[in-house]
Amino acid sequence: MVAYQDFVALSQSRDSEERGQAAHLAAMAYLNHYGPADEHAALYAALIGFLDDPSVRVRGALAYGLLHATEAPRPILLALLHDSPVIARAVVQYSPALIDADLIALIGGADEAMLMATATRERLSRRVTEALIAKGGRPLLVKLLERPDAPFSAAMLRQAADRDGVGDAELRGLLLARDDLPADARLVLVQAVAAALRKTRMVSGAVAPHRLERLLRDATDTALTAIGEQEAAAGRAPYAIELVESEFVSTRVMLHAIVQGHVLFFADCVAQLAEIPREKVFTLLEHGSRAALNALFARCGLGEAVRNMLVRLIFHARAADLADDLAARHFVVTALTEELIVEHDGVIPEELEEAFAYLSEQNVILARRAARGVMSAFAGMTQTEMALPQLDAEERLALPAA
Repeated sequence: MVAYQDFVALSQSRDSEERGQAAHLAAMAYLNHYGPADEHAALYAALIGFLDDPSVRVRGALAYGLLHATEAPRPILLALLHDSPVIARAVVQYSPALIDADLIALIGGADEAMLMATATRERLSRRVTEALIAKGGRPLLVKLLERPDAPFSAAMLRQAADRDGVGDAELRGLLLARDDLPADARLVLVQAVAAALRKTRMVSGAVAPHRLERLLRDATDTALTAIGEQEAAAGRAPYAIELVESEFVSTRVMLHAIVQGHVLFFADCVAQLAEIPREKVFTLLEHGSRAALNALFARCGLGEAVRNMLVRLIFHARAADLADDLAARHFVVTALTEELIVEHDGVIPEELEEAFAYLSEQNVILARRAARGVMSAFAGMTQTEMALPQLDAEERLALPAA
């Protein structure tokens, strides 16, 4: 316990350290006070008196005493917000007693250091986040994007993706790591990643141009349909609607969705193209006859050859787990490719040339993926020796030195 006379002596001392002790004691006493009202009022007056102390150490001790208290008097906190920068930054960063209106009024005239301190508060509202982004620069945006709990609106994230993420690899990565990034913005950033890889010397120098283009196109298509699958699973149809309206959904994209097992996205696209309920599309995809499926795709505006190919692919997909089984995907694509060759006697119609080229690409890609690890797994399971042909010495080819 500290007597009143001792407290007054400390608060009037010429030593700033002793006055700082008095300021801190007064703050703690005020926050934990359970006595008479006049005593509480006297403590409040003492706190206000310490605001005029010439020593930063004293005012800092006062701020430290009130810093983490929700019951801290707002007039004193607002005065400390306009005190020395080190005190003001500590108050804005840690004080839970400040409300959004206090923070927004401060942000308007704050420097970069004060904005960063505000961005590191334990809790941020969407209103404060928007004010910070409007006022701050790139370092502040990075700091906020690093916080998964920072509330961004969909419009803010789209703007950040279009304005900053497309050309900035670090921001692009932070945006793509956020679960609340809108699907259309995610697709824009994926396309930006593909474009950046094309221009990277390490990548373009290690992979032949045509193969690199095929790899990036396949990866972009997979990302497009995977994003659509997540959106469809969450019941968010606007992504598929926007793709259809912007003519992003081609025969290749629809084929890729089925081959990758992204059936929900495929159904959303078909429902939008055919202008029929999604539930009816699901029923037809799961149980519809060839004629019913053909009629469904006719409503989508697809040609006869493409309709027949999709119907065949769906019948194959019904008997396979395309979402998780690489071998099943390879089998389905191979079977469909061979059926098309047989049906058309090796002369693929012009209407199917793009789709057939896609199936041929997938055949190679899926064969490579499915084959990885097969031989090593087989070798670990069997103890028998492999019978390899023996080459005679005179039959060996003499290859020139590279």
